[in-house]
Amino acid sequence: MIPVDEATLRQLIDDIAGGAIAPDEAVARLSRLPFADVGGALVDHHRTLRQGMPEAVYGPGKTPDHCVKIVGELLDHGRGPVLLTRADDGQRAACITAHGAAEEANRSLLWRRPERHRQSDVVVVTAGTSDLPVADEALLALRAYGFDPRGIADVGVSGLHRLLARVDDITSADAVIVVAGMEGALASVIGGLTSAPVVAVPTSVGYGAGLEGVTALLSMHASCASGISVVGIDNGFGAACAIARMAT
Repeated sequence: MIPVDEATLRQLIDDIAGGAIAPDEAVARLSRLPFADVGGALVDHHRTLRQGMPEAVYGPGKTPDHCVKIVGELLDHGRGPVLLTRADDGQRAACITAHGAAEEANRSLLWRRPERHRQSDVVVVTAGTSDLPVADEALLALRAYGFDPRGIADVGVSGLHRLLARVDDITSADAVIVVAGMEGALASVIGGLTSAPVVAVPTSVGYGAGLEGVTALLSMHASCASGISVVGIDNGFGAACAIARMAT
């Protein structure tokens, strides 16, 4: 099996044209494209070629054995990063036993940092420390997609002086992920301070009227700071994917 990326496929075509690889061997190498059936799951080996990002494995709803097989398929038949998100204790233990230690953050596991490094400076900002688990998910996903992100925590609007003390660190970034619960106001504040792309992540942090993140979600959608992108509640992974699509 060959890694599925544009450079490798171009090299394969050149090798066939030059006689270095026989057509039958090339067919055998490509036989697992665009996906592989590992029994109960179809692993998408073509995603990097289509989207520039490899498939990530979403843990909930899968058995530990499913996670082991899918992660193993991606590790054995690719060379890029392999990310498992929202893993429970059983899935985590099974995958580490089968595939070795991984970099971990908030129930996400990352095997194999990417070879390609993106130059964009991305910062992940949280309103409070209770938002850190969602921010950690975003930070690990960004690392999986080739970024070297920075984190800034606990600079919510209830103590605006904390944000102002870090404003230069935020406005110097090429892209910003804002993670906030409660009323979600931090996204509007940062969206009004920087010209960089801003991806807002509402979290389920908050009291009764927070409605488990719905209030922050609607507030971010109604922001007067034009051009803010908003992902789903607690979706740090989705925010990282949005940045990966935007940034170089």
